Amino acid sequence: MTATTVARDGDKAFLGHPKALGFLAFSEAWERFSYYGMQSLLVLYMVKQLLLSPHVEQIAGFESFRAVIGAIYRLPPDASTQAVASTIFGLYTSLVYLTPIAGGFIADRLLGRTRTIILGALLMSAGHFLMAFDASFLLALLCLVLGTGCFKGNIAGQVGGLYAEGDLRRADAFQIFYLGINAGVIAAPLIAGTLGEGVGWHWGFGAAGVGMLIALAIYLAGRRHLPPDPPLRKTEKAERPKLHASEWRTIFVLIALIPVLAASVLVNQQIFNAYLVWADRSVDMTFFGQKLPTTWLITLDSVVSVTFLALMVVFWRVWAKRFKEPDEIGKLTIGTFISVLGALCLAAGAAVAAATATQVSLWWLIAFEIFNSAAFANMLPVSLALYARASPPAVVGTMIGVYYLHLVVGNQTVGVLGALLEKMPATNFWLMHAGIAAAAGVVFLIVGRFFAKLLSHEETVGRKPAAH
Repeated sequence: MTATTVARDGDKAFLGHPKALGFLAFSEAWERFSYYGMQSLLVLYMVKQLLLSPHVEQIAGFESFRAVIGAIYRLPPDASTQAVASTIFGLYTSLVYLTPIAGGFIADRLLGRTRTIILGALLMSAGHFLMAFDASFLLALLCLVLGTGCFKGNIAGQVGGLYAEGDLRRADAFQIFYLGINAGVIAAPLIAGTLGEGVGWHWGFGAAGVGMLIALAIYLAGRRHLPPDPPLRKTEKAERPKLHASEWRTIFVLIALIPVLAASVLVNQQIFNAYLVWADRSVDMTFFGQKLPTTWLITLDSVVSVTFLALMVVFWRVWAKRFKEPDEIGKLTIGTFISVLGALCLAAGAAVAAATATQVSLWWLIAFEIFNSAAFANMLPVSLALYARASPPAVVGTMIGVYYLHLVVGNQTVGVLGALLEKMPATNFWLMHAGIAAAAGVVFLIVGRFFAKLLSHEETVGRKPAAH
């Protein structure tokens, strides 16, 4: 009996869901632990050790790599260590959101999902352990980028494949799956981050590598419970359904929104980059008499984000009982302006510290996390829902891929802006982010005013929403 048949026959061995969901959720939790454990250390590691002499001279191929990114991003030869680290971070994190496209192609046409996921896990494990050596730094990043591309999208696809068409448990399954993701994100800085900052950088990266091996072991243990891979797609071109003029207008608006979405998430995406470097240098990380590792800010962000994701669901349900609930563009507008308040908290903290010649109080960062998480809850999930609903059904899969391009653009911009941290006062740096987010909010207001009907539910009646 195949896993697909078991699922359709009512397998409820894991919290009322197929047994395979448990293996996939725990495997994904450990994969995210490894990914965010490494990412929470990456910029701090580059700034405080790797890109300093004598370590930087040991990186294989770094001189040529530095020349290439210098030409692309117009980095002067005497650019600061922080500027170079920020540029590398932006390039790495943006590529992470591009490679799942290649990973999906490999799974669909060459290897199948299961073998592609195993390949991705092996590449990521190798990448984490290669971080232990200065010479293999660039090779480590390449392995991590390629491995994430093979792993990330395909394991989510296997979650959806556990359920028969019309099985209402699918939506709940993805909520459980994302709980696994958040569990890994919360734990990563506490373990890998603490080891990296407190014991040694390579201990932190090693912990991330071990986490990835655990993810692979869990996945292999549950392999017999997984649904069989769908047949590899043939390369012949299928007949494409024609799009109406109104659908083309919708596509144009959704594509035009990509840079606006990218601008709206800059404050949130900067958390792993300049935010950590600035906090490490300028923030008093003492909390009730205990000095906290800088990477614990990532755990704080994860905990507050998960809390607000749940609170926003409850809030809008209560709101809808008495008032009209905003549509997706309305929520995006609200979320973007809330993110402005978060950036203003950082700017205010930096201004107060500069005026009093003291370090920035940790409470300013806590206030930022509250505003930023409330903003996040009204932005990323909502924007994905907008693209899934409003996209013409004939191209909804393609448009979801287009949607993720805003994170590619956003992370590239985060790297470029992060390089300015040492060139301007911190107050101005965070005011710049607030201004960019505010401009995005204004654009959302205009889109809501003039294109609401085009993107409305009425324009998409009868469309079948995409499963995620």
